[in-house]
Amino acid sequence: MSKKKKIIVLSCMVLLLAVTAVFNFVLAGTAKKDTDDTVTTAAFFAQYKTERSQSRSEQLVQLNEIIASETDSEETKKEALNLKLKLTEIIESELLVETLIESRGYEDAVVSIGLTSDRINVMVKDSDFTQDDAVVIYTILAEELDADTTKVTIAPMA
Repeated sequence: MSKKKKIIVLSCMVLLLAVTAVFNFVLAGTAKKDTDDTVTTAAFFAQYKTERSQSRSEQLVQLNEIIASETDSEETKKEALNLKLKLTEIIESELLVETLIESRGYEDAVVSIGLTSDRINVMVKDSDFTQDDAVVIYTILAEELDADTTKVTIAPMA
């Protein structure tokens, strides 16, 4: 292929890339204007659960490395094992409570239990959240986790 043809092909590719970038910008701006809060909220719940899962997986891998390490002391390994057990218990509790909340008719829920604190945060997707809804969620937390209601935060999201 001659040098002139290469320049023409390369120029066309750059032009095509520029056109694609402009369309992407225009369409992304249009999509943001057309989407409603429901899509954003649904994406929030999915993204939060994915990020939490990835973070917890990384924490478990790090704890497993400490437990399997030949250079760390037995005390460090014991602390890592206890932390791993606590983290596993928290993961199971979060999933259980989320399922129970959703089984009560809420579209989506995220529960976050503190690893180093006794705080519990609950985010619920409900456009007409009432005080009765809060009581239902507090009851679930009290029954399943023996949670102190003064250490629970519930955030409804539309």
